[in-house]
Amino acid sequence: MPLTADADIKDLLESARTIALVGASDRPNRPSYGVMAALQRHGYRVIPVNPQITGEHIHGEFVFRELAQLGDPIDIVDIFRNSDAAGEAVDQAIAIGAKAVWMQLGVVNQAAAARAEAAGLKVVMDRCPAIDIPRLGVAPVA
Repeated sequence: MPLTADADIKDLLESARTIALVGASDRPNRPSYGVMAALQRHGYRVIPVNPQITGEHIHGEFVFRELAQLGDPIDIVDIFRNSDAAGEAVDQAIAIGAKAVWMQLGVVNQAAAARAEAAGLKVVMDRCPAIDIPRLGVAPVA
């Protein structure tokens, strides 16, 4: 069952340090661009993943092609893909041993969520961490 209780979501956000952002965009008018900046301002290390702009930089971070290329442990995989495509990102998150997957506003994939939960990952769907952080009073990452 995806996390829905505010306390559980706040705990997840306060325990996280590194977030991989799948579907990151280098275009300032795209929501993922602003969310990445907001997460960085809050103190998270955010690693962008987008095969179309691999090797570029967004907000000072190198863009990777896929999650399997990341060498660092990932606390949350934040997914900016449509609901159907989210399943592939969830499967990659499971494969790299991420602790949680977070599907952005409008992204709902029950089958992928069930796979993630069965693999021991926490799941958040149809929410935005950049909205939940100030709403829940999440402390800045130290």
